[in-house]
Amino acid sequence: MTLSSTARRAVAASTLALLAAAPALAQSGDLREVRFGTNWVAQAEHGGYYQAVADGTYEACGLSVEIVPGGPQANNRMLLPVGRIDFYMGGNMIQAFSAIQEEIPTLVVAASFQKEPQILMSHPGVHDTFESLKNSQSIYVGREGQATFYQWLVTEYGFTEEQVKPYTFNPAPFIADTDAVQQGYLTSEPLAVEREAGFAPNVFLLADFGFDTYSTTIETRRELVDEEPEVVQCFVDGSAIGWYNYLYGDNAAANEMIKADNPEMTDDQIAYSIEKMKEYGIVDSGDALEMGIGAMTDARMESFFGKMVEAGLFTADLEFEQAYTLAFVNKGVGLELRPAQ
Repeated sequence: MTLSSTARRAVAASTLALLAAAPALAQSGDLREVRFGTNWVAQAEHGGYYQAVADGTYEACGLSVEIVPGGPQANNRMLLPVGRIDFYMGGNMIQAFSAIQEEIPTLVVAASFQKEPQILMSHPGVHDTFESLKNSQSIYVGREGQATFYQWLVTEYGFTEEQVKPYTFNPAPFIADTDAVQQGYLTSEPLAVEREAGFAPNVFLLADFGFDTYSTTIETRRELVDEEPEVVQCFVDGSAIGWYNYLYGDNAAANEMIKADNPEMTDDQIAYSIEKMKEYGIVDSGDALEMGIGAMTDARMESFFGKMVEAGLFTADLEFEQAYTLAFVNKGVGLELRPAQ
């Protein structure tokens, strides 16, 4: 595969940054093999990790990374505690807090997304404000959503359980009922509705209304943090640089890898997902603007945990601070790769 001159400069900058960050691992000569499991089939929302493989960014500090795609028949999360994979792409911090509750020895070491892409959609001209969504008589939400973010909507905004109808990942009921509201993912469901029904739905990103969890987290085992912190640092830094290069550089090679792992993925879907991730600041916003992609803070964790306690998901005495560490983030790695505004 051939990289453009711009991409080559980006890779060179990435290599220097990683060599500075993890010199012992990079200079040992032998690549440390690691397996990274995602939580769904390959897509643009995983692009930074594929970019770091395609560019040789992980290799620059001494890692040989195999991406293990998730999907409906795969549960990569279960493979992490037993050592079958070394890193896992978590969904949001609810899962990580639950791991503490269940005494699972995993740890969030970075947050690739500053905002979770979870949305609610409505028909234009019917429910055009977030506040008006709770007036709908039909809110289509999946089982997991009912147990998590919808509980927050109940306590924070006055939604009710009676409004909920089961979402089966089929947009037809939503399309047919102009009063309906439906959950979705910013980078997929709105495009599916537009293609099928010929209209662009109103999109309300829950993160912009206070659902302030980190998302697309990087999790690992506590023993790896304790015994091989240089491996963790390399993977966190390499992933951050991969995301910068994927969003702002030449991502053609990464996209080819994504399509190879997921033959149903299309160029149009990839382009749409990247556009929306940029437009809404999913990856590169908030604390990441100053501290680099992957950034996390104690204050943000405390804020979200408090909301989940209020929503009834956890008890206030849970030691939520044990779910994550800031040791590997907030170092500004890759900030030079962001284009000047």
